[in-house]
Amino acid sequence: MSLRLEGKVAIITGASKGTGAVMGKQFAEAGARVLLVARNEEAVREAAAEAGHGAIGMRVDVTKEDEVAAMVDRAIQEFGQVDILLNNAVIPGKDLHVWEQTLENWNDVFAICITAPMLTSREVLKQSMLKRKTGSIINFSSTAGWTGMPRKSHYVSSKAGLRALTKVIATEAGPYGVRCNCLVPGGIETDLWRNWGIRMAGEQGITFEEWKAKNLGEVPLRTISQPEDIGNLALFLASDESRTITGQSINCDAGSIMIG
Repeated sequence: MSLRLEGKVAIITGASKGTGAVMGKQFAEAGARVLLVARNEEAVREAAAEAGHGAIGMRVDVTKEDEVAAMVDRAIQEFGQVDILLNNAVIPGKDLHVWEQTLENWNDVFAICITAPMLTSREVLKQSMLKRKTGSIINFSSTAGWTGMPRKSHYVSSKAGLRALTKVIATEAGPYGVRCNCLVPGGIETDLWRNWGIRMAGEQGITFEEWKAKNLGEVPLRTISQPEDIGNLALFLASDESRTITGQSINCDAGSIMIG
């Protein structure tokens, strides 16, 4: 991999496992110094060790203002600046119809999926990006935020809102040389996706393999994204190669939805 991010510093949230951990390794291999954060301290430290030289793991609850501020301060103390923020932290919440929805379930998902990206973006902008007049903020939405999904009103609404927040940040921070884009995955073959698929297959009375084949049969490319596919697009959006791209929501979903 080329050192397309050499000299840059990235913060990746939700980086203890899955796509976040994979991106940590990809970004380190691309030359970035990386602060990986998550609520599971042991797991995120292991992910940082796996990412290799230039990666540090830190326990952070990105819904807490003081911890987010300390996170950005840590990156600056260790590396001198913040050039890239990947708002990858996510929780799916409980599957509930609207008439079953609880305020706790709704608020828990909104706290992670949209309030946290606001807090982290606020802090990297205040502490580093605005005064240096450079930066790339990448939010992670979901195609569910385009199409809707039964029993996921909390998740769908938060992910749709994240695309709107992306546009606001891009508009406000653009004059300071800071870009903000939203990466919109469909399914990603992680443990989280597999566990959800097993549950859905059980409800339908079929095997997971049958459920997966049924779902992929409706996707134009007949495949599902791997974490590395998401990371490759994030690398592009983080790099100077995308210097005139901002305010965009870009699908990475094997064509599962097509919106002009």
